[in-house]
Amino acid sequence: MKFQRTLVTVALSACALVLAAPAQAGEKEKLVEKILTLWHIEDEAIVMVQRPAVDAVNQSRIALQGRVSGPKQEATLKDIAVDVQKYIDEATPIVKDNAMKAKAPTLTPLLLQNFNEEELKQLIALLESPVKKKFEKLLPSFERAFGERIAADSRAAIDPKLAAMTQSVGLKLRAATVTP
Repeated sequence: MKFQRTLVTVALSACALVLAAPAQAGEKEKLVEKILTLWHIEDEAIVMVQRPAVDAVNQSRIALQGRVSGPKQEATLKDIAVDVQKYIDEATPIVKDNAMKAKAPTLTPLLLQNFNEEELKQLIALLESPVKKKFEKLLPSFERAFGERIAADSRAAIDPKLAAMTQSVGLKLRAATVTP
């Protein structure tokens, strides 16, 4: 009789453990789901798709500099900006939609595999932190102030080197484009 009671107790304990495991996994998945709503990683995909547009404008500006008159340069850049904006308007929604579709299937298994429940809770606390939100809001002004300081501190040493490089590259480009 004692043996049967022990056997029943062990069987009930095993059942309780089996039933508790999915509940824990479900809790962990809920935490991951919350992280994915707080974490806007899709913004990285948007930046990635828009970077070529910014590069195209910058490269166009450089290519036109010193080669065409100011008014013609301005008109050409405005015309290029229309094409760039069209690309951004068409490409951004596609990438954002794909990023949103891929977010959970790609990141959920990685988060579940690499973080335990307590770490997921800490990650949520970090993502919800008012201090983090304040820091992110102020980050552009911090970066701008730092960049301005570095530019001011480095300008005297860098400007002559930049001018020499620009002149050298410009001469080589002109020499390459002039037909002999």
